[in-house]
Amino acid sequence: MELLRELSELHGVPGREEEVREFIRSKVEGLVDEIEVDPLGNLICRKHPSGGSDERVMVACHMDEIGFYVRAIDKRGFLRLHPVGGFDPRNLFARRVVVKTRSGKLVGTLNPQVPPVHLSTEGERRKVPQLKDFYVDLGMSAEQVRALVQVGDPVTLAQSFAQVGELWSGKAMDNRAACWVGIRLLESLEGLTRELAVVFTTQEEVGLRGAMTSAFRVGPDIAIAVDVTLAYDTPGVDEDDRIASLGKGVCIKIADSASISDRELVDHFIQLAERNEIDYQVEVLPRGGTDAGAMQRIRGGAKTITLSIPTRYIHTVVECIHPDDLRGCLALLKAYLES
Repeated sequence: MELLRELSELHGVPGREEEVREFIRSKVEGLVDEIEVDPLGNLICRKHPSGGSDERVMVACHMDEIGFYVRAIDKRGFLRLHPVGGFDPRNLFARRVVVKTRSGKLVGTLNPQVPPVHLSTEGERRKVPQLKDFYVDLGMSAEQVRALVQVGDPVTLAQSFAQVGELWSGKAMDNRAACWVGIRLLESLEGLTRELAVVFTTQEEVGLRGAMTSAFRVGPDIAIAVDVTLAYDTPGVDEDDRIASLGKGVCIKIADSASISDRELVDHFIQLAERNEIDYQVEVLPRGGTDAGAMQRIRGGAKTITLSIPTRYIHTVVECIHPDDLRGCLALLKAYLES
């Protein structure tokens, strides 16, 4: 899991995925026939088949993570932020962040403008701050901050990767877990039967933007998004509301709020999983979407499906996955592309 640790600890907000892209490029060069970076920063990795179908398959794994941009520097040198991605403010208290400047990375602390617990009233303690209330403290004078930081510099949450029992936990498992799958897929494919483009996409967290342009460029017949999904299998949750459970297998998505999977593909992937004894779950996600929502609507349309990796605590810095689910996702993709 060293590769997953490295991916998790990289920094790449929507529109500023270059650090992640260059790392992935260093891992896949020599494994594919063509590599290109399109105008939106998508890394398109093409691999030609050794024979078989003329069908073109695109596998999309988005690189970006939720984060912020600096929108202002106040008179005391505190940074005010513009969010890019779906944050829950309840998860942002007292966090370390990384500000990526033109001269290097700066570590700061993220807090809301609320009184400390010693001075706050009961009503103030019950109130949940809004995103606009948060600021970054770099521990420097205003003059030092302005010399180093500019409006528009990206800000990401900081968190080290760790093993927690049987699970792997860290930031940006959404969607570096899928990037792990994409890299390992290109490393391990044998006897590819279809034209393949594994695309590490940009700006998924702000509207599936990279998948739209890269899919138009690739023109797939079959489009497969690889992403995470909610493993809401924690205390206080009814079984009917869990979406998915950790350790029970890769999820074959039926629908979410951005796409409905092609029924023939769903049936085919279920058959492949059963034939190859790969554990799987069938998933319906009431809210949220993946790159599939963009890919299925390009040109004349593409048959589309999402394979999901169950993940607890999505959009926090302690996202947790089970390695068996991750490996199952890889095994199912390989089974499809090699059949």
